Amino acid sequence: MSLDPAATPPPRPAPPLPVAEAVPALRDACDRAGGAVLCAPPGSGKTTLVPLALAGLTGEGRPRRVLVAEPRRIAARAAARRMAWLLGEEVGGRVGYTVRGERRVSRETAVEVVTTGVLLRRLQRDQELPGVDAVVLDECHERHLDADTAAAFLLDVRAALRPDLALVAASATTDAAGWSGLLGAPVVTAPGLSHPVDIVWAPPPAPVAPPHGLRVDRALLAHVAAVVRRALREREGDVLCFLPGVGEIARVAGLLGEPDGARVLQVHGRTDARAQDAVLAGRGADEPRRVVLATAVAESSLTVPGVRVVVDAGLAREPRTDHARGLGGLTTVWASRAAARQRAGRAGREAPGTVYRCWAQAEDARRARFPSPEIAVADLTGFALQAACWGDPDASGLALLDPPPGGAMTAAREVLRAVGAVDAAGRATPRGTALARLGLHPRLARALLDGAHLVGARAAAEVVAVLSEEPPRELGQEVGDVLRAVRRGGPEGRDGYAGRWRREADRLRRAAREAAGSAAREAGGGTAREATPGMDTAGMDAAGADAAGLVVALAYPERVARRQGGGSFLMASGTRAEVPGPVGDAPWLAVASADRPTGAASARARLVAVIDEEVARQAGAALWREADEVTWDGERGQVVARSVTRLGAIDLGTRPLAHPDPERVRAVLLEALRAEGLGLLRWPPAAVSLRRRLDFLHRAMGAPWPDVGDAALLARAPEWLTAERPESVDTLALLRSLLPWADGSAARLDELAPERVEVPSGSRVRVDYGGDQPVLAVKLQELFSWAQAPRLADGRVPLVVHLLSPAGRPAAVTADLASFWGEGYRAVRAELRGRYPRHPWPQDPATAEPTRRTNRRR
Repeated sequence: MSLDPAATPPPRPAPPLPVAEAVPALRDACDRAGGAVLCAPPGSGKTTLVPLALAGLTGEGRPRRVLVAEPRRIAARAAARRMAWLLGEEVGGRVGYTVRGERRVSRETAVEVVTTGVLLRRLQRDQELPGVDAVVLDECHERHLDADTAAAFLLDVRAALRPDLALVAASATTDAAGWSGLLGAPVVTAPGLSHPVDIVWAPPPAPVAPPHGLRVDRALLAHVAAVVRRALREREGDVLCFLPGVGEIARVAGLLGEPDGARVLQVHGRTDARAQDAVLAGRGADEPRRVVLATAVAESSLTVPGVRVVVDAGLAREPRTDHARGLGGLTTVWASRAAARQRAGRAGREAPGTVYRCWAQAEDARRARFPSPEIAVADLTGFALQAACWGDPDASGLALLDPPPGGAMTAAREVLRAVGAVDAAGRATPRGTALARLGLHPRLARALLDGAHLVGARAAAEVVAVLSEEPPRELGQEVGDVLRAVRRGGPEGRDGYAGRWRREADRLRRAAREAAGSAAREAGGGTAREATPGMDTAGMDAAGADAAGLVVALAYPERVARRQGGGSFLMASGTRAEVPGPVGDAPWLAVASADRPTGAASARARLVAVIDEEVARQAGAALWREADEVTWDGERGQVVARSVTRLGAIDLGTRPLAHPDPERVRAVLLEALRAEGLGLLRWPPAAVSLRRRLDFLHRAMGAPWPDVGDAALLARAPEWLTAERPESVDTLALLRSLLPWADGSAARLDELAPERVEVPSGSRVRVDYGGDQPVLAVKLQELFSWAQAPRLADGRVPLVVHLLSPAGRPAAVTADLASFWGEGYRAVRAELRGRYPRHPWPQDPATAEPTRRTNRRR
């Protein structure tokens, strides 16, 4: 390849883009510091002019081979086409691009635009990046996981292998200090265009439901369409409307129709090249105004000419993962303030403009400052595999702006171990390396390789192509229905999905065959790649099970689900899922996609495949368990012992266990007692009485009297719990065994804490030890002549006397009888004498005869 400027046609005159002022400083930083952080606002030319300038294709600077990494395929194609146009060439000459499934480069290519995913795979194949002089990481402020990972790998490469490799991180915001510190490079700032943008706050007229999952309130979308019509009436120029996803774009497009003669266009990750070119080319003088409905791809990756008005729905899509339920995917959130500023700036790219924000100004301050870094919220299985293949399984040695969350990394490594991608130490296995090269999530890569081994490369590739891009809902809820629909589609099908599916299926089929061939060569020929270790593949073929269901189950074994009734399914992960429609009558399903609505106890399945129990058992072999279980049944109050066969959380069969291990039974009883308390035991009155007396003596005298409180008894439970049923425990014998027999103190129990006390009338009255102090409740007449009640616990604690009326109702309470007879008795006598005239009420109770009888009976 020749990079001699004299050997190439002259470029078109460089457009007057603001970033041109920063190019000399950028070249100098690359030469002196090995790179830079380029801070340039959207539309300044950082994506198109800077790579050409670094490559020496603008007529200045030395020749370099430059690799530009974009976060999205649509941005990679658009950037390459724009740079080729600036050079007066077609794509594939001095400027080319490579995205998944598509490559347009040649020997003359000096600037190659790739996605960050393609860059990662190249780094894994050859860490030195031979032939590359500089790498530009574009839109690094968006904090995509692949971009963060690629930056960390490139810093490793520069430190260990390629000190000459120049690294440029291009950011559309001024928050570049973190990247500067990470790269050890200066910040080069390019000026932006300073056209003013007016802000119009246009909240909905009535409250709308907050976004959740992929759901957006239709009332909000109707309001957005109304704001677009208002903007067309009130302002000049084209309108760029930001919406969170393809579904919302289609909905608003349908609501708009042809507003005021304007042409409605759509831009998103699925937009084909021709439609994309039509948007980016601008409109002619005689063409109608345009309304461009776009996802976040138009925030910074693409510049749409002619836009004077932005309508911002205020929504964005971010990845989220629920590790506890095994669910993950994109979710709709309120857009951050940084994203709102980016979007508003698009209205002032070429001239003064206006942004209509579809929320109240008071809500703006409550929104997040920046979008969440993907590494903090996304499923990290792919990242963990990349790190393992790089030789850093826990990613602790990688230079990352934010460390990966520990819980997410643990969950990711569990998935990788289950599919055989890493060993027990977390190091990548040969199988893991093969999975990483496929450019798929490790789950889908596993499904492709194992599915190809079982049902053939073509069938496996077609199913995985469906799973890698969720199909439009109108194609059906069941994977088999989707496959039949797209196979019938034309070259592009509905919304271009069928065409994209066909191209991806072809790519995956070739990749599966290449992987199988490599495995056969490594094994000496004759065998294809083995299935996941531990998976029983006997009988798993296209004839024995539906290929779609089998491949989905291979991708998501913890989401195989059995019907519980009424369209409700229990997945092997333990999460319940609701499956509406006829497919909900199937006994078994594999759930490919699901979310959980706000406040719902169950997930909602969006895409499923019908399977049978045999496929569920075989695909989820790592989740299959057969074990003896001993558990506590709180409702019946007993230990249940059974032999259980399970697929994850799904019970496949149980039978009673006739002879459970006694130690396991005791252990379960102990846990039940600790959880539910000693009330599970049988406490006859004698045991309750003895426990209260012992508790009183322990509180009053301490050792050697034992602590018989719940905590103390539970702590000693391993010593006394020998029965297999809680009601079989002899609590009275248990308490007697705790008495201090060794020093003889037990013999004084009735002396120190008598169960009954004889009163002057001759009655033996039971002492109540249930409160803080012992209580003797007795009729007043039975205590005449008793000057003082006994003191208990060797005289430490007075016996509290509850003096009762003849009817047994409390009349007075005292711990000093002599004082009561002298002072309090007169008032009680005066109150009760008339009410109970048949009972004695002497004037001097201290000398009167105690009695249990009335005057007549006496």
